[in-house]
Amino acid sequence: MTELGPVAWPPAPIRTERLVLRESEARDRAAFIELFASPQVGTYIGGPRPRAELERAVPEVPGRRPGLFVIALDGAMIGMITLDRRDAERPGHVRPDAGEAELGYLFLPQAWGCGYAAEACAAALDWFADALPGEPVVLCTQTANARAMRLAAKLGFTEVERFEEYGAEQWFGVRSSVTPSG
Repeated sequence: MTELGPVAWPPAPIRTERLVLRESEARDRAAFIELFASPQVGTYIGGPRPRAELERAVPEVPGRRPGLFVIALDGAMIGMITLDRRDAERPGHVRPDAGEAELGYLFLPQAWGCGYAAEACAAALDWFADALPGEPVVLCTQTANARAMRLAAKLGFTEVERFEEYGAEQWFGVRSSVTPSG
């Protein structure tokens, strides 16, 4: 996970109709632990992590690093979005030198089905397109994750390939920030 490059971090909070995308704060620690301990959230990412392990491992201010946005609703964290460089060792790339920006997101189960992921991811992608114009963003998800597949399509990702990773079929897509003229 390398930095995004010449982007000032953290950006000013990004406000959408219902949400705020912001840097992590100490008050988010319990939500981070809940997110990674949740069996529902862990379904497509290798399973939940033990709560006791998370209590020991999660720092006082979790996730404070370039590329990680906390998603807040009415001030409380409901999820997170990451924009990181995709590891060159992993399958799935659209550039010969790899290192594409990769969108990732996790939301607490009580926030599912309300359109928050679409709203927050669209805002993060818009911010990224302004910060690094013309740079593609990739997304990888298990084909079994129907919700993530629908969201990828809604956000404008198009399929590049499918491959086996982590014992499951993965869907790998790209979204170009270049908009067609006309």
